[in-house]
Amino acid sequence: MTREARRALAALALAAALAGCAVTQPRAPSVDLPEAPPPTAAELALLERWWTAFDDPALVALVDEALANNLDLASAFARIELARAQTLLAQSYLYPGVDLNVAASRSRISGVGSTPLPPGTPLISNHHGVSVDLGYELDLWGRYRSGTLAARNELAASRYFRESVRAAVASDVAIAYFRLRGADAERSLLEDTLATREDTVRLQQDRFDGGVVGEFDVRQAEAERSAVIANLARTRQGIGLLEGSLATLTGRSPRDVFAPAVARADASRPAPAVPQLPEGLPSGLLERRPDIRRAEALLAASELRIQQARAAYYPSISLTAAFGSESAALSDLFTSPASVWRFGAALLQPLIGLKGIEANVQAATARRDEAIVGYRQTVQTAFREVHDALVVHRTAREILAAETARREQLASALDVAKLRYDAGRTSYLEVLDAQRQLLAAETLRIAAARDTRIAIVSFAKALGGGWEPASLADAMPR
Repeated sequence: MTREARRALAALALAAALAGCAVTQPRAPSVDLPEAPPPTAAELALLERWWTAFDDPALVALVDEALANNLDLASAFARIELARAQTLLAQSYLYPGVDLNVAASRSRISGVGSTPLPPGTPLISNHHGVSVDLGYELDLWGRYRSGTLAARNELAASRYFRESVRAAVASDVAIAYFRLRGADAERSLLEDTLATREDTVRLQQDRFDGGVVGEFDVRQAEAERSAVIANLARTRQGIGLLEGSLATLTGRSPRDVFAPAVARADASRPAPAVPQLPEGLPSGLLERRPDIRRAEALLAASELRIQQARAAYYPSISLTAAFGSESAALSDLFTSPASVWRFGAALLQPLIGLKGIEANVQAATARRDEAIVGYRQTVQTAFREVHDALVVHRTAREILAAETARREQLASALDVAKLRYDAGRTSYLEVLDAQRQLLAAETLRIAAARDTRIAIVSFAKALGGGWEPASLADAMPR
């Protein structure tokens, strides 16, 4: 390589090193937040895989299956790959383009053209050439740096979106599972109640045949049996729908969705444990919620897109360089006399299309303003969800305790009603009414037990549980 070629390359490298204004990562706007103590390390570890705290292997298996096979998560992974490719494309503009150019040609000119040729001029000629061509656009105004940093933020947003989907899938599976277990308990209760109603109908029929009671008591017992049959059918319907929902959430095949078989803990197994989550509002919620982190990344990207659009107002300066060799004979191609080089620069300043540039800047600014509102809305929604989940979480156990006590009290009342009826001191309507109240109370107790666990699931999700923030510690550009 000649001295002049080396100087050209050095100038190009120096220009690349010096190009570009400082482009920094934008910061999210400040938000007035409530004061709260930070969560402990144990609480944070519990939040990351909160579903294991229920000590229910069937639930853990379903959540893990969903996190491995859910189609929404698969779609979110594809979005990450798209964003990663777009980031690589944006980064490619920061570096010089280097091309290898190899050419060979053979041509013949006319010997009787309009311009006479000197005697002995060959009509056939050969040309061989090889060169390395370099081109670089100086990023003096930060256009490509802003675009690259914006793309990196958009990649981070796609990764946080995946974690949002992950957290939602885990909570949806757990909620459907606890509803399914509650429906199983209600079905078992109704099946036992139906057996009791069948015995009651037979007993009343025997008493009617013996002249002890009238036809009204028989028909009333039959009506109560029919009511239980209808409720049992509704419960079985709900179980079928919940099984189909879980089959879909876990990413099973259409055949499995149509004929789902969802494993769950045996009815004889004790109810899932009720884990203790951190009471209060963690101060690190902004870092724990993936949807907030995503909104922050999108806001930063929108701010950088404004800088990128504004850079189009300024001239672009391009540098080019090439070095290689050319010769007529292939054997002379790599000799010193065959060497060639060139170095050039070009400046392009927009003159006519400024209105279009202005429109792009205005559009980018509008998207930034929208992203600011979106960020504030996301933060507001997150803290409202935590507040609501905390209220439900704190009252759910009180409701369960009250419903359990009510069920025990009504069970005692039914025993008294039966004794009074057997002694002939009241009608059978009193017994039926006591049975109806006990069935309703037990149904409400089952619902309260279900809602207690669902409240914990909702609270864990609201606190930003269901994902590992440490896994994305490097997602946001610095």
